[in-house]
This record gives sequence, C-alpha cells and structure tokens, in this order.
Amino acid sequence: MKRKRLKRNKLKWIIGLLSLIIIFALSFIVYKIYFQNNEFDNEKIIVDNPVKEKVYINYLDEGGKLELPINGSSGFASAPLTIYSQPNTSSDIIYRVNPGYGFTILSEQGDWWQINFENELGWVLHDNCFINLPDIIPSIVYDISNSYSSKLKSSYLDIPNVTNLSHYDAQEYSKRFNKDMYIVPILYEMAPKIFQTQQLALKEGNTLIVYEAFRPLEVQKRIVDNLRQLSIDNSKVLEGLTTYPWNIGWFISTSVSNHQKGLAVDMSLGKVNNIEVRTAGDYEYKVVTDYTEYDMPTEIHELSVDAVTFKMPVDSKSTTAWLESELSDHMNEYAIKLQKYATNSGLIPIASEWWHFNDLSIVWNGSNGNYYIENNFSGLPKIQK
Repeated sequence: MKRKRLKRNKLKWIIGLLSLIIIFALSFIVYKIYFQNNEFDNEKIIVDNPVKEKVYINYLDEGGKLELPINGSSGFASAPLTIYSQPNTSSDIIYRVNPGYGFTILSEQGDWWQINFENELGWVLHDNCFINLPDIIPSIVYDISNSYSSKLKSSYLDIPNVTNLSHYDAQEYSKRFNKDMYIVPILYEMAPKIFQTQQLALKEGNTLIVYEAFRPLEVQKRIVDNLRQLSIDNSKVLEGLTTYPWNIGWFISTSVSNHQKGLAVDMSLGKVNNIEVRTAGDYEYKVVTDYTEYDMPTEIHELSVDAVTFKMPVDSKSTTAWLESELSDHMNEYAIKLQKYATNSGLIPIASEWWHFNDLSIVWNGSNGNYYIENNFSGLPKIQK
C-alpha cells in the first residue's frame, strides 16, 4: 500500500509539473500574439494619424519683394513724423514724434504703414521712415563695425578718438529672430534695391557684407574733426587725402551726408561657405552662417586715395555720370563685381570709396541724422489675414 501511494504521489507531481509547463507555454503564446497585435495597432495608428508638421512659407516664392514680409519689422522716423488714426491725412492726428522714434510695422497699405507704437495703433506715411534691414533681408552678413570697434583709418593709420572705438549701440535682442541682432536703419524705398543686390550676389555664391547704413550726425562730425586734425599732424595722411584731384570732402562729408539721410550703404563682398534655412513666425528664410570676405582694394573704411573707385571725381548727384568714368587702378575683380551687383539693382557708386553706394532716386526728406537709433521693436512675421 505504501509503495502504491508513492507511485500515485509521483504521478501527481509529474502531472502538476506538466500542467505548469503547458500553462507557461500557453501564456507565452498569448503574450506574443497580444504584443504583435498591439505593435501592429500602434503602427496603424501612426499611419492613420500622422503628426502634422508646421509648413513654413517661402516669401520669395510668393513673389515677395524682400526676403521676409515687412510686418513685424522695426520702423523708425527719419524726420519729424505724424501718426494718424487712419491711412489718410484728413484723419485725426494721434501723435507727432521726433526723428529716431521707433515702432513695430503691422501692415502696408499703399504709401501707408499701420504701426504699433507704445501698444497703440496708428498710421504713418512710410516715405519718411527707416526700416531695419536685417528684419527683411536676413541673408546679408551684417558687421556694423562703428558700433563696436571702428575700422576707420586714413593712409592705414589709426584716426585718434575714432579707430577701434565704439561710437553707438547697434545690437539688441530681437523677438523676430530670438537672439541679439544688429539694428541697421535704411530708408524703406532703398531697401528693395539692396535686396536685389543681395539676390544677384547669392546667385553666384556670394553675399553682401554690410558695414553701415544710417550713421548719426554726431559720429560723422567726430570722424571729420579727428581726421582733419590727423591730416594737420601727419603729412602722409594729408597726402593721402589731398593728392590731385581729391580733397578731404571726398572721403568724409563735412556736412550732412547720405548716411544721415538714410540714402547710403557701406558694403563689401564675401564668398558663401555655408548657408542655412531657418524660420521666423510663419516664414522660412536663408542665413549665411559661414563666409570668407574677398580681398578688396583696401580694408573697409580706409579713407585715402588708395580706396577710390574712379580715377577722377564724379558728380555725386548724377545717376549716370559714373557710367562714363574710368575705373581706378586700385579696383580689383571683386570690387568690380560688387559694383556690378549694386548698379544693376539701381544703386550708384561714389568716386572716392569702393564700398559706398547711394540711392539717388529718393527725394531727401530733410533728415539730418541728429539722433541715435538704438532700440529694436521687431516681432514675428505673420500671415496677413
């Protein structure tokens, strides 16, 4: 009896073990079936409900006259400016503001901008207004050297109280690009020509390098006074400024210059090594992230006969006289290429500085540049509804 009981217990133990093995195997099979089905369902959910990525607009593909739309850009009064309640001069006057006053541009309607100024809305005629160039042409390389360490020299010598010094603030945080950006004011009517110049450069793998647009009158006077004194103290500088047929006035205007009027830009040319597509608001834009500046006739802002564009002075108020002028022996292929881009876009070179270009098609609005522009009012560019 005892032996039969042992055999029975052993049989129960074997049956129990086999049952556990069968249960474990069945559980594993069920788990695999569930896991595979669940994985399939997840894939199906991903395919049936894809995550939609934001689609950004290429403003140029839409026929834009700039790289980014003007809405959200910083604007500035270049002369005394009247702000109206509606886009007509018969509407109520809200404010009259002084030159240098800044605001955010919201939209454009003919000759008018709707603006946000101190959280209020109004309308201004934009022919008296600057726009901030980096807001609308971000692919240009901006290096506003007079704002941090002036490169101005004469006959390759430092100008006392000028060279290597900062003469105004020109960088501030921009909500448009979410980083510190240069503030580079230019009259709005001139901006499309600078835009076209940059597009011509980009097509050939090049980029503009803008060193200055608006320059405050006080800074202009500082340069003039110290350059004059240096020419008195140093015969080499005097010779570099006055060798026939030139004089100091060709290298630095001794009165109000086109830089104060918002009609001038100083720029060089570089080879694009890398360019990236980035986004701001509803739009995408290109930015040059690496470049090599070409060897130009001189360093930027070298005030001497070595920097002259033409062999003889040219009527600075004429839009065509430069066409019949003979290039200086100092001009090289890159300076000539820069000039080609600029003049094909409607800008006019000056005789004494290879880097300086004017827009002579704009009627001067009376701005004398006796103010500073140092604040950024930029916001994100949005689709206009």
